[in-house]
Amino acid sequence: MKKIDALLDEYGESHQNKTNKLIHWICVPLIYFSIVGLVRAIPFDLLSNFSIDKNYLNWASISIVLVMIYYLTMSFQLTIGMSLFSILCLFICNKIILLQLSILWISVIVFIVAWIFQFIGHNIEGKKPSFLRDLQFLLIGPAWLMHFIYKKLNIKY
Repeated sequence: MKKIDALLDEYGESHQNKTNKLIHWICVPLIYFSIVGLVRAIPFDLLSNFSIDKNYLNWASISIVLVMIYYLTMSFQLTIGMSLFSILCLFICNKIILLQLSILWISVIVFIVAWIFQFIGHNIEGKKPSFLRDLQFLLIGPAWLMHFIYKKLNIKY
């Protein structure tokens, strides 16, 4: 069994209840987006002497590259899907910034509300969130959802 399959199976063990699954389909992408937003809110003055577009080179884009390297160690195909979703999240964050809204506060609110619902879902499920056992499950959650999309589209991962 591939490492990704073992991790997805283990993650899935604590996500069997239909209500909890529905909550996860909504909240996991929101949490992922909010984390991208929180990291995007960190000032990027590392290369301030150079003319760079901070929409493309910032702490969020650097973090996304590192996360994609982690996914790449397990599944090239899932990395493609997660890369596309990550780019979408970063694009939305940049649009929020262009609208002169606070990406920091929007991300904080989304993060808190989504986690409240996640814990409600796990209370319904009767099992603790997977990440309490192993922090890497914070990255497996989005991949777990992506693998269902791949299965529906008949794409091997």
